[in-house]
Amino acid sequence: MAATVTVEPAGRCLWDEPVRIAVRGLAPGQPVTLRASLRDEKGALFRAHARYRADATGQLDLERAPALGGSFAGLEPMGLLWALEPEKPLLRLVKRDVQTPFAVQLEVLDGHEPEAGRLLGRAVHERAFLGPGVRREPVRAGRVRATLFLPPEPGPFPGIVDVFGAGGGLLEYRASLLAGKGFAVMALAYYNYDDLPKSMESLHLEYFEEAVNCLLSHPQVRMTTTGRVNSMPVRPLNAYRRMALYHLTSSQKMGEDAPRRYFEERERPHARNFYYTILV
Repeated sequence: MAATVTVEPAGRCLWDEPVRIAVRGLAPGQPVTLRASLRDEKGALFRAHARYRADATGQLDLERAPALGGSFAGLEPMGLLWALEPEKPLLRLVKRDVQTPFAVQLEVLDGHEPEAGRLLGRAVHERAFLGPGVRREPVRAGRVRATLFLPPEPGPFPGIVDVFGAGGGLLEYRASLLAGKGFAVMALAYYNYDDLPKSMESLHLEYFEEAVNCLLSHPQVRMTTTGRVNSMPVRPLNAYRRMALYHLTSSQKMGEDAPRRYFEERERPHARNFYYTILV
């Protein structure tokens, strides 16, 4: 029996957008295993799987059917995406080029792993990081090395400086997604990139002040609304005086302003391992 795997909305969508995964053409009550996999730009494989049982009509809708085990259990409509784990331990799923999507392969197999049988159906779903019309502008201003992402509509916009934690380099995937929500976002490198210091041992706080001033000087940035997003707890710098500190985790309820509302809308298990600090 051939089964059909569907993803709605069909075609490409953004990485932080929810999708509805369903399988049709199964036998009533048929046990199946769903698998998801993708390879990053370096070829590393990430996989997740879950065991399900079709309903009385031979259909499986992940918004209504709980997983019976596997990489996760219970009602988790997006579980096959947030539960992706590396084939090789200690690797982290990172999008290095936001101008290309991740291609996620979804498969449905007869039976339950580890005794799952033949392949019944397959679909490929693309998850993008750069929304329609979002503008990407490399920044080399003084010492600042960054990439600025601007929404497609006319500005000015509230500004955010996006700073990642340990690892260095210039990571853009969070900034590119935030720009699609109406923010001017500067993804800021501060070590181990281009001509910047090679390690965190020789950082100068004035560099971050220079980055904030660079963002504020952009004609598409609203000077009265600027902040910072980072992926580890930090102490406020003098450059951010008159700004309030908020720690945002998946267990907290956020306020009514736009940056916090964005993360509240993304309050899903696939983000439970991230720790955000926003200065607004």
